[in-house]
Amino acid sequence: MRIAISTGGGDAPGLNAVIRAAVLSAVHRGWEVMGIRRGYHGLLGEDEVVTLNADSVRGIAHLGGTILRTTNRGNPFRWPVPQPDGSVLEVDRSDELLENARQLGIDAVITIGGDGSLKLAQQLFEKGLRIVGVPKTIDNDVAGTVSTFGFDTAVNTVLEAIDKLHTTAESHDRVIVIEVMGRHAGFIALHAGLAGTADVILIPEIPYDIERVCEKIRARDRAGRRFSIVVAAEGAFARGGSPYLVERASSGGAARLGGIGDAVARAIEERTGKETRSLVLGHLQRGGQPTGYDRLLATRFGGAAVVAVANEKWGHMVALQSPHIVTVPFTEVLRQPKRVALDHDVVQTARATGISFGD
Repeated sequence: MRIAISTGGGDAPGLNAVIRAAVLSAVHRGWEVMGIRRGYHGLLGEDEVVTLNADSVRGIAHLGGTILRTTNRGNPFRWPVPQPDGSVLEVDRSDELLENARQLGIDAVITIGGDGSLKLAQQLFEKGLRIVGVPKTIDNDVAGTVSTFGFDTAVNTVLEAIDKLHTTAESHDRVIVIEVMGRHAGFIALHAGLAGTADVILIPEIPYDIERVCEKIRARDRAGRRFSIVVAAEGAFARGGSPYLVERASSGGAARLGGIGDAVARAIEERTGKETRSLVLGHLQRGGQPTGYDRLLATRFGGAAVVAVANEKWGHMVALQSPHIVTVPFTEVLRQPKRVALDHDVVQTARATGISFGD
């Protein structure tokens, strides 16, 4: 048996731990393992396909990032091909990908990625590729699994920032708005905000009213608590509005989520008169060593993916359904996106302890 491993989409702490566990588990069975560099680029001649063995993965479990590198622009069904006139033509290179995998003697692929990568995996599975998925997202927004590796590390990164900002905010009687990742799901903001005793949490699932946010800050002032901490997911938006977007020159002028931290900070300062600052944590949440929880979960996922290959669970994703690791069909995972449930006990606990969601 010869298997190949691919990492796609944004990086997450714990990717290397998955790779290590999968390689060692496969080698223990007497299998050969290959690594596809930069998503599927390696299978399309845009990068390499490399041999992985016990030596290749020694000492990587504690490292952030991925030794295989990654990309979020590697869709083989819509591969961008620059044209002489400067335009870009999208072509379907999926057949080429499958043929190259056959030429390399690859019997099965383990793909590690989020919703986008899992959608590609389902399409490739439908074309005949024997493929198994491992969920990867710091946003924790992949359905079918209680948690994903990288989420706990991201929450702890935000929590450390909140703890530090508390002291400077209180010293200056300031309001500080922290913008964190979370395009469509507010799990990072919710968990870090509650654990860090934030005063306001803004998430995409609960559109906010800026006046309600300001009232919470005024109420704290009246109670003698003259500083406030606001944690805002990048995808949060005001009632009747839409998420904030910024234009990036590096992406050809394409708009990306971002800017809510600054916008909310300015609105708070204008309405309350309080000195307000904002901070964007950005890719800090993706970097660094994975926590013990994430290393363990990633290792369990890597081992389980090899078991899924051995059991021929093609078109399935490994998932945590506590306390067990199970497999879930891609179709079930992709049926409905995972979002913060408004009746979840974490939301209810936040409300019960006085945290405002601006609603």
